[in-house]
Amino acid sequence: MSRAKYWLMKSEPDECSIDDALAAPGATVPWTGVRNYQARNFMRDAMQVGDGVLFYHSSCPEPGIAGIAEVASATRPDPTQFDPASPYFDPKSPPDQPRWLLLDVKALRKTRLLGLPELRATPELTEMLLLKRGNRLSITPVSEAHWDHITQRLLSG
Repeated sequence: MSRAKYWLMKSEPDECSIDDALAAPGATVPWTGVRNYQARNFMRDAMQVGDGVLFYHSSCPEPGIAGIAEVASATRPDPTQFDPASPYFDPKSPPDQPRWLLLDVKALRKTRLLGLPELRATPELTEMLLLKRGNRLSITPVSEAHWDHITQRLLSG
C-alpha cells in the first residue's frame, strides 16, 4: 500500500480556525489535543513534512473544509497531556513515555467553505473517509483523486 500524501484534519474553529492558523507566526500552529490512537498513529507513522492538508472546521454551525495547509514538522510529544489545567491533560501519560503527539501544520490559504452538504452531494467523493458512516476521526487520509477534485473545486470557485 502506498503512503498517503494528503490528509483531512479537523479543528474546532473556536479553538483554532483557519484564520487563527494564518495569523500565527509563520502561519504555523501545533496540532495539539489529538486523543485518538488511530489519529495519533497517522501522525506518527504516515504523515510527513510537505504532505497536503484539508483544514476542516468541525463542531460548529457550518462544518466543512475551510482552507488548505501542509504538514510542517515531524511529531513530538504534545505538552498539553502533561498540563493539569489543560482539557487534554492525561494523567496516565508519563513524561518519559508520552502517549500523545503533535505536529505542526502550516496554513497556506483560506478557501470558501466547502460544507458537508456539498461534499455529500458530490458523486466523486462518495468513498471519502470523512463521509463514511460512523467515522469521527480527527485526522483521515485523503486519496489523491479526492484531493485533486476538492482542491480544484475550492480554487476555481
